[in-house]
Amino acid sequence: MCSQPLKLDSQQLQGLKSVLQEEKQWLEEKLESNDQYGLNESLRFQTGELSTNDNHPADLGTEMFERSKDIALNESSERHLTDVKDALLRMDNGKYGLCDTCGKSIPFERLQAVPTTLYCMEHVPDPHTSNNRPIEEELLAPPFGRSSLDELSKQTEFDGEDAWQIVESWGTSNTPAMAEDPNVSNNYNDMEIEADEHVGYVESFESFLATDMYGQHVTVVRNQAYHDYMHSGEGEGLLELDPDSESDYLG
Repeated sequence: MCSQPLKLDSQQLQGLKSVLQEEKQWLEEKLESNDQYGLNESLRFQTGELSTNDNHPADLGTEMFERSKDIALNESSERHLTDVKDALLRMDNGKYGLCDTCGKSIPFERLQAVPTTLYCMEHVPDPHTSNNRPIEEELLAPPFGRSSLDELSKQTEFDGEDAWQIVESWGTSNTPAMAEDPNVSNNYNDMEIEADEHVGYVESFESFLATDMYGQHVTVVRNQAYHDYMHSGEGEGLLELDPDSESDYLG
């Protein structure tokens, strides 16, 4: 239970009222002078482009971030202004300084620190950082959410990860620093999700060994999979015939 401190005297109340009035005036001038943090201007005006469909998406991404930040700052200032006005209204109604939960007087020291507070220290709602997570995360985990079938032992279907890999193959704005593999090479194709995944074959050598329609005349195609295979020490001497050739016919 919270204790019963002394009620505010007229001098304390007047001092707090002056602080609130100054805060109210400052917030109103701030919101008016910067046009609600620039939200009165269109995004097209801020980017300096005739269209928001820019040739450089990163430029528009920066403006979108700034716009989101301005919205958050504007909402915070408006909410604070509302709290200040409510505190001044409670002063006029004789309800200022009383806890909304227990009805007892809030200590003067707390009101000095937070003049707009509605609660004493014992009844501040949820004073701790919430550990609650958005309900959507239950559907988004693991990556690709319910559309990922990799966890199923006999999964051979086209799933959400496969769809993303196709889209990703056309390019992203990611850099090697964002790759899954910290030892990724300078080849941006190696940055794709599960870039080393075998697509259309089981063993890696199947991707660089070719035959004719009768299963004869074996040819080695020296693609990236071939070089990775040889570099890993798995290669057979038969596959190292002519290092200058793009392909070798083994007969």
